[in-house]
Amino acid sequence: MRRETAYKLAGRKHGSHHQAGAGIAKTREIRFKPYPSGQIHQARRSLAALRGVQVEQGHHDLVLVVHYNVLDYTLELLEEALVNAGFQLERPLLVRLHRALIYYVEETQVHNLRSPERLIKQSHEVYISAYAAHPHGDHDDTPPDLREFK
Repeated sequence: MRRETAYKLAGRKHGSHHQAGAGIAKTREIRFKPYPSGQIHQARRSLAALRGVQVEQGHHDLVLVVHYNVLDYTLELLEEALVNAGFQLERPLLVRLHRALIYYVEETQVHNLRSPERLIKQSHEVYISAYAAHPHGDHDDTPPDLREFK
């Protein structure tokens, strides 16, 4: 049975409609190297130019705090764009591990949010109705009155 058929039989709808409280608003820190000087201000302007991204100064001079919707942007996408534009991000081992974890979590969350709902609780009802709609067993097309021997 195709997935679309199972969803229709179960009365489920899938698409890009997600609940507002699904944790899709993210706040992340982007850490920069101290050189070249002035890159923080230029990076702030570049990120602020993106629709849906809000940028503010972090607790340290070399840190920017970005707010974004994970369905529009991911930290990996934002940092990759900054690196491709020539900005120098901080790269110690602990920061790289933290970034890798965030990249994985956001990628998984985006994949799950864009996937249709799974049929967990009602899947048996779908297969029962599909089974009932098809002929099965010892089906005999002969009318009942002709089946009996007299």
